[in-house]
Amino acid sequence: MKEEISHLEREVDKLKQERKATKKHITIAELPEDERFSRLSTQSKYLIDTIKMIAYRAETAMSNLLRERMSHPDEARSLLRAIYNAEGDILPDSEAGTLTIRLHQLANHMSSESIRYLCEELNSTETVFPGTNLRLVYELVS
Repeated sequence: MKEEISHLEREVDKLKQERKATKKHITIAELPEDERFSRLSTQSKYLIDTIKMIAYRAETAMSNLLRERMSHPDEARSLLRAIYNAEGDILPDSEAGTLTIRLHQLANHMSSESIRYLCEELNSTETVFPGTNLRLVYELVS
């Protein structure tokens, strides 16, 4: 057993040395031809640019809603980024026909009030989640 253990330890040491000798970064020219990155096709780039533009416009609309209720309106986009990074729950309920998005409270009370207002405004649109018959419901939980 000792002999087998020492043999395996030598093999582990050899593999570690090989791993250390392996380059951590390679250039694109060193990649095999079939694994090289290629530029996006023009149509793909247009699609991605369109999605980015739609997302930006949606964020702008939400920030405009938040500005109405914030004491510091210039911080609306910062609050949205905090919401995007905050934890939340997604709860589908097919019986009720809803998809509930539960946002967790942020540290400050004024932000929570602004988020509560945003949730009310989003809920008033009665948006249906694409590809389902579930209506989106946003709520702020503690």
